[in-house]
Amino acid sequence: MADIGGHAIYKIEDTNMIYIPNDSVRVTHPDEARYLRIFQNVDLSSNFYFSYSYDLSHSLQYNLTVLRMPLEMLKSETTQNRQESFDIFEDEGLITQGGSGVFGICSEPYMKYVWNGELLDIIKNAVHRDWLLYIIHGFCGQSKLLIYGRPVYVTLIARRSSKFAGTRFLKRGANCEGDVANEVETEQILCDASVMSFTAGSYSSYVQVRGSVPLYWSQDISTMMPKPPITLDQADPFAHVAALHFDQMFQRFGSPIIILNLVKEREKRKHERILSEELVAAVTYLNQFLPPEHTIVYIPWDMAKYTKSKLCNVLDRLNVIAESVVKKTGFFVNRPDSYCSILRPDEKWNELGGCVIPTGRLQTGILRTNCVDCLDRTNTAQFMVGKCALAYQLYSLGLIDKPNLQFDTDAVRLFEELYEDHGDTLSLQYGGSQLVHRVKTYRKIAPWTQHSKDIMQTLSRYYSNAFSDADRQDSINLFLGVFHPTEGKPHLWELPTDFYLHHKNTMRLLPTRRSYTYWWTPEVIKHLPLPYDEVICAANLKKLIVKTFHKYEEEIDIHNEFFRPYELSSFDDTFCLAMTSSARDFMPKTVGIDPSPFTVRKPDETGKSVLGNKSNREEAVLQRKTAASAPPPPSEEAMSSSSEDDSGTDREEEGSVSQRSTPVKMTDSGDSAKVTENVAQPMKELYGINLSDGLSEEDFSIYSRFVQLGQSQHKQDKNSQQPCSRCSDGVIKLTPISAFSQDNIYEVQPPRVDRKSTDIFQAHIQASQGVMQPLGKEDASMYREYIRNRYL
Repeated sequence: MADIGGHAIYKIEDTNMIYIPNDSVRVTHPDEARYLRIFQNVDLSSNFYFSYSYDLSHSLQYNLTVLRMPLEMLKSETTQNRQESFDIFEDEGLITQGGSGVFGICSEPYMKYVWNGELLDIIKNAVHRDWLLYIIHGFCGQSKLLIYGRPVYVTLIARRSSKFAGTRFLKRGANCEGDVANEVETEQILCDASVMSFTAGSYSSYVQVRGSVPLYWSQDISTMMPKPPITLDQADPFAHVAALHFDQMFQRFGSPIIILNLVKEREKRKHERILSEELVAAVTYLNQFLPPEHTIVYIPWDMAKYTKSKLCNVLDRLNVIAESVVKKTGFFVNRPDSYCSILRPDEKWNELGGCVIPTGRLQTGILRTNCVDCLDRTNTAQFMVGKCALAYQLYSLGLIDKPNLQFDTDAVRLFEELYEDHGDTLSLQYGGSQLVHRVKTYRKIAPWTQHSKDIMQTLSRYYSNAFSDADRQDSINLFLGVFHPTEGKPHLWELPTDFYLHHKNTMRLLPTRRSYTYWWTPEVIKHLPLPYDEVICAANLKKLIVKTFHKYEEEIDIHNEFFRPYELSSFDDTFCLAMTSSARDFMPKTVGIDPSPFTVRKPDETGKSVLGNKSNREEAVLQRKTAASAPPPPSEEAMSSSSEDDSGTDREEEGSVSQRSTPVKMTDSGDSAKVTENVAQPMKELYGINLSDGLSEEDFSIYSRFVQLGQSQHKQDKNSQQPCSRCSDGVIKLTPISAFSQDNIYEVQPPRVDRKSTDIFQAHIQASQGVMQPLGKEDASMYREYIRNRYL
């Protein structure tokens, strides 16, 4: 699915359950088959990912900083024969004296985003560590951005939390431990694919989070209403559950924590506003005890209200919010600032937050976005923040001259497609359907066919929530180990609710209760704005494991793991990574178009919408004509609510759009000459000059000087150089004065090759002719070592 620094990320395609004991001693249980069917309802072949050599449960910033920090300490404990350029993922030294071992530093996975942790916990201490393969659930996508031939990989990884996991209406709010429903950590990684080493390559990442409002609330779906009423289940005047949630975020992400609340604030009937009022009260209460420099930043913005307004551009307002957020949190990059940022200073770059270290930059803090479902509005807001962060990431790697990206460029279209796939996948997992409202919906450029698709997605989501979510919730509870079948207790299908399974304080009193004022963990607050999980301390060092590898193991040998030279493979299998490319899928195919992915293009100018034959062209013109006169897509409130329908406003918008639309003239099939005449642009517009007219005397003089400059530079013979006697009086005569005998732009002296390289090349030529060189002592010992470790 993706490649990060030479480490392959795989998607589970198929699984098989194997009964380990012999069938002759198998003791069957009457309920085992039913539990087995429920367990297998969790389709592991849909959006579960793993990697053999890269920790997917942690962010790139953690993997490239924390796992290198204990280097000095480990030197004194193990051996002195180590290189400073030690990379835990690569075979770059750390060879023990007299042996071929390589030390690697492994960390315990972040169990919140591991989905098979409960299943592996039973055998964790009984088997070797290499048998434990942790998987994550969510989304993984990668696309290639081609910048004048330079490949840049844009990777999007979404990690869904396994705590308080479930479906849309059955899991709302938070549990007693501060875990919220539909919590997903989204990380966008940018890397220069021309160098895939973590040590020498350029890598950057930005992380943001979505999750339900951290309160005790729910919605009763037994009423069979499209929008069930919101109910606050428990009174929480001291914001206990919100305090636990934000303490977790401080520990993992640092400060500041920025909340972007997209829930409605003005409604005819109080519905979503209940959550806004309670969240404001909780944040206000918690902030009065925090140090002023680490207070939680709360940004309320009624996105649905501004979507219906004809005077406000939703995405422009989101872009302003995104700029302020990225400036406060910063982003991660594993290399110091480029010298071009000093040569061409930018005001926005100088105001950037985060933590600057000698080896690059660290992201400190996080943006937490939520609406009611954390699906449609949240995905659009996250896309705008990710687009802003992508501009800073490209600028930090020296790929653009200003940290700014515009819509309708190949880069933004590629990134928008990634985020739409990301949103569709997360929406299917939680809500049962794909996104109803997309980025194009909020830009108000969605085609007319999107109306019917939105209606079908709404119906699909309603059907899934009403009829299939309960079975899916039972499967998730069984798979994650929330419910354990026990003899003498009710079965999973006999439970009226799973509330007490996720809220442990309903079955027993929790041992300790936090202070109402000092609600944070003391160790966490000391190290802010840095996240506590990335600080070197005794508690974090216990999570690190020093593991000894053999230098030829595939897990640390990137070349063998990536290219697999000892396996018989076909071309199709070797190059099966079908990655979206900006040059192939988005760049126009017209000759002469600027190939830069940062050039603004017309909507019908992308590679995916190139008109082929004439029938397709006419169909596209008809579609544009219909789309131009069609009303804009309905807003989210008009889509999902029947009692709060603003039909008058919608009619006004339809009329205004219809008046603004311009009809597109259709051409008959026989008018090919007219079509060609319309397609061919005048020569004056293309070249800035009409070549059929005669040149003026001034233009001819300029052209003559240009020709003379070329003749003076492209000299054919240095000795027989004669001045041009036929030049007109107005032409400047230039005599070349360069005395360079080699290595100028026209002559290059071939480099000298040393004796060792010549011998290697000659041995290679002789080997192709069947003449083999005798093996040296070092080569023979290496080959014996390889055979002994691989086959014996």
